[in-house]
Amino acid sequence: MKRDLLSIDSLSTHDIDVLISRAIELKKKQKAGVPHRLLKGKTLGLLFEKPSTRTRVSFEVGMVQLGGHALYMSSRDTQLSRKESPEDTARVLSRYLDGLVIRTFSQDTLECYARHASIPVINGLTDLLHPCQILSDLMTIVEKRGDYRHLNISYVGDGNNVANSWIEASLKLGFNLRIACPPGHEPDGKIVARAGAEAPGRVQFSADPFQAVREADIINTDTWVSMGQEEGAVRQKRELFQNYQVNSALLKAAKKDVLVMHCLPAHRGEEITDEVADGSHAVIFDQAENRLHMQKAILAGFLDYTA
Repeated sequence: MKRDLLSIDSLSTHDIDVLISRAIELKKKQKAGVPHRLLKGKTLGLLFEKPSTRTRVSFEVGMVQLGGHALYMSSRDTQLSRKESPEDTARVLSRYLDGLVIRTFSQDTLECYARHASIPVINGLTDLLHPCQILSDLMTIVEKRGDYRHLNISYVGDGNNVANSWIEASLKLGFNLRIACPPGHEPDGKIVARAGAEAPGRVQFSADPFQAVREADIINTDTWVSMGQEEGAVRQKRELFQNYQVNSALLKAAKKDVLVMHCLPAHRGEEITDEVADGSHAVIFDQAENRLHMQKAILAGFLDYTA
């Protein structure tokens, strides 16, 4: 039976631990030059409505390293641009491919593909959620701290898809999460309400970034401006978010050995300073590298479901 990875909620705690362990193992094999052609003969489709660097390259390279083949498809270059439905597209691609990574705007669109596809569908990013990013970030945390349990994890900035997925991860895995966003830019209301109902106090929300990072083991941030936002909104956001920059002053409020994470791309001088991004606390490029190894773990687990 095929499985889809549409959100962190698609996974159990055991699933997440297995993915992290497998990703670390595959990383070691890659570094040692040990072949791991677990998906020989498999073909992965990448159907993207949004541009990408890390998601596209990590899935393409990962599929090659696993012995398979990746096919990139921009929605502009398919019949989707001529209004072919996601339902029909999903049915057709299921006849050609062994798995499908979708990077799109609407979570509903992603879930429509998943309902009508007979192959695994993986969320490469939607406006609501970014589960693959959080899984690779958890892998990085395990590498650097040994475990994610009992940690204080903070997120400062826009309450976007990354923040939403961090909330889902906290509810699933049990670590403490503090989120600081400007008023009016909090995470998704339904996800926030669910956090309050399922685990009161585990996820805390504040408009004060210094309060959010107090005693933090990990500080996360992301770009303030999401893809497709209008220039007028961009200017307003930059003014509103200026006190939510991850800089050396903010780090002083956290633990002395705090790790700083950013899923990239970074707008240096806005949500994060050069001093922090290039400093000793940052694990930003470890995160970026681990996208490759986590994507491989995901692909090996989800595309080999018939084995």
